[in-house]
Amino acid sequence: MNQDTSKTNAAKEAVKLIRNGMVVGLGTGSTAKIAVDLIGRKLSNNFQIIGMPTSIKTEEQAKDLGISLIEIDQAETIDIAIDGADEVAPDLSLIKGLGGALLREKKVEKKAKELIIIVDESKIVERLGEGFLPVEVSVENHELTRNEITELGCTAELRIEDDSLPFITDNQNYIYHCKFENGIQNPRELDNNLLEIDGVIDTGLFIDMASKVIIGTSNGTKIIE
Repeated sequence: MNQDTSKTNAAKEAVKLIRNGMVVGLGTGSTAKIAVDLIGRKLSNNFQIIGMPTSIKTEEQAKDLGISLIEIDQAETIDIAIDGADEVAPDLSLIKGLGGALLREKKVEKKAKELIIIVDESKIVERLGEGFLPVEVSVENHELTRNEITELGCTAELRIEDDSLPFITDNQNYIYHCKFENGIQNPRELDNNLLEIDGVIDTGLFIDMASKVIIGTSNGTKIIE
């Protein structure tokens, strides 16, 4: 499987859903980046959109492409959002945020009337938690927060940059990568339990949010909804 071709095929299919004048949530990550580039190429006198970016990186990309932008708090609802995912379960529940932008992604995508997820086949899982679940936490007392997180049955490692310093999110928080040995049995319950922990800002569990998942393959796409 050529992963780049698969990602491009998924992104192309998603961009077909965008209409002139829409307010569009612009995702973060390698597959979403392709979609944002494609949107930029479509801009013309007859096709303009307003973008709501999910990260500083995407904001910079969109500005370079000439896409008009608004801030997260400038609209209560948006027409559509297009983003990637780290894992997609059969019920369309997701793990997102290993790119480090989960809080802004969730804020934007909760506003979307339609959330279109674009992935290649490697992101499809039988049960969430095959890989890491990112959890964004406050820097203050983050070790205490981590200890409480691990009581839910996982290991939790602070995300570290190449320079050996902790990764800082766009909202000036830390991220813990959590690993559940046998996967996540009940994503909704886990999400609720994590959010009750003092210091947890948000989780990479996106439940009941995706409208449609477009899976890119080397020769086209498959859609689950």
